[in-house]
Amino acid sequence: MGILSWIIMGLLAGAVAKWLMPGKDPGGCFMTMLLGIAGGIVGGYVGAELGFGKVDSFSLGSFGLAIAGAVLLLVIYRLVADKKDSSDE
Repeated sequence: MGILSWIIMGLLAGAVAKWLMPGKDPGGCFMTMLLGIAGGIVGGYVGAELGFGKVDSFSLGSFGLAIAGAVLLLVIYRLVADKKDSSDE
């Protein structure tokens, strides 16, 4: 059940992150799910290092950390994509 809950939380966190930061981003449902799962990992790591807790269960705090991590990944992606696009010109 652990993997299934990570997938569900990842899909929801990725969808909320894309909703909070609309724009041109890659992928559909699968990429949104991967973004949310990676966001949960990043958010859990950063949150644990800063003392906010960790993403280890399906709770409101874990969900918030996963969303924050997914938003951070979207910001990094957009910065890298913008630099790549500007260097192509």
